[in-house]
Amino acid sequence: MPDRRYLQLDVFADRPGAGNPLGVVLDADGLDDADMQAIARWTRLPETTFVFPAPTPDASYRIRIFSPRREVPFAGHPSVGTAHAVLQAGLATPRDGLLVQAGIAGDLPLRVQGEGASRTIAVRTPRAHIVEVAGADHPQVRDALAGLSTGPLPPALVDGGRRWWLAELASEAALRGVTPDWPAIERLAHATDSMGLCAFARSDSGDYALAVRAWVGQTACFEDAASGAANATLAAWLASRDALPGVDGRYRISQGREVGFDAIIELQVDAAGDVWSGGRVQTVIDGTLRW
Repeated sequence: MPDRRYLQLDVFADRPGAGNPLGVVLDADGLDDADMQAIARWTRLPETTFVFPAPTPDASYRIRIFSPRREVPFAGHPSVGTAHAVLQAGLATPRDGLLVQAGIAGDLPLRVQGEGASRTIAVRTPRAHIVEVAGADHPQVRDALAGLSTGPLPPALVDGGRRWWLAELASEAALRGVTPDWPAIERLAHATDSMGLCAFARSDSGDYALAVRAWVGQTACFEDAASGAANATLAAWLASRDALPGVDGRYRISQGREVGFDAIIELQVDAAGDVWSGGRVQTVIDGTLRW
């Protein structure tokens, strides 16, 4: 097989090490499903993406996303990071400030703003819908939130390309001090076919409006360093309840400090009700994959 350009990125980060890592394999033609799954398993990153030529004149490129265990239809940080890699490699040029990513979730636009180290990229996420609003008697939600001081909004299951339970806690201090009940979160994820529990709290910080923690219980139990998809479903849920922070549907969130990261994700709910999830990206490794 030919050598292929490979980038390892830090997404939703203003410096290396702050955000969510991502592997990107450019020029992925010739790799089959088994190859891509094996590479993603070998990198052991949250996701690895594979870039193919655009399938239509309207698209900028085609993407496939793999976790170490399976292919993923959509995820926020892989979409944003791959757009950065494609721009860096000169494989596509924005049209009217937009790239268009073709994939399992359809053709999704990505907004590119600025240049160089200050450039931000945001993906318009798939439309989210509310699956369920939990009552106090929901057994799995009750167990996952046992002993926690919750906020005014009820827990809700929202699907926006990835399905998450969303729960507001009473304060940022309470959220940051939580030790997750992993068996309860795993039961919740499997019983409701969801990723797990995304908890959030309002913040008085001038740097961000919400603090967020995302606990995955579906394929493996771990805390996500920075989840664009989870935060997009959260933005849609808040918009549905007229509870968005910030101004004009724009706000920033902090995620990952509890697991050694310090990501900032920028959210916008536009006038059409679409959610854009994005931020800055750092290139950490630029090399060659020999597989």
